[in-house]
Amino acid sequence: MRGAMTLAGLALAVVAFGAAAEDAGQIKTAQGSAQIERDGQRIAVAPGFHVRQSDSIITGDDGTVGVTLADNSRLSIGPNTVVSLDKYSFDSTTYEGQMDASIRKGTLAVISGKLVKHTPGAMRIHTPASIMGVRGTKFIVHVSEPQS
Repeated sequence: MRGAMTLAGLALAVVAFGAAAEDAGQIKTAQGSAQIERDGQRIAVAPGFHVRQSDSIITGDDGTVGVTLADNSRLSIGPNTVVSLDKYSFDSTTYEGQMDASIRKGTLAVISGKLVKHTPGAMRIHTPASIMGVRGTKFIVHVSEPQS
């Protein structure tokens, strides 16, 4: 019986570790209308909510979100914004990895963390008109909606 309980506890630990491995960061601040789109569903966000690779963060007219990623990069997402975390990997021992994000509309301010400090250019931000390879530490991107 004791062996079965130990095996069950180990299985739970492996499952919990697997879920944590998918987390790229965490919501630190959220105000107004803000959601994460994950697997085709929209989920209201609050501080402490975990962000994963392939999540999209969507804010409304009054929404803002602050995200801290595993490498200590900080993202500030303004009102009426859609940002997708397309790819994120970070090794906390070697500081190697990659981040690709897309902003479809709105405003995104970034303070890069250990990833860019270790490997300049490892962070890329895609807009509808360009791709930025991030080599510095702070920047702001604004994408206007196309005029009809």
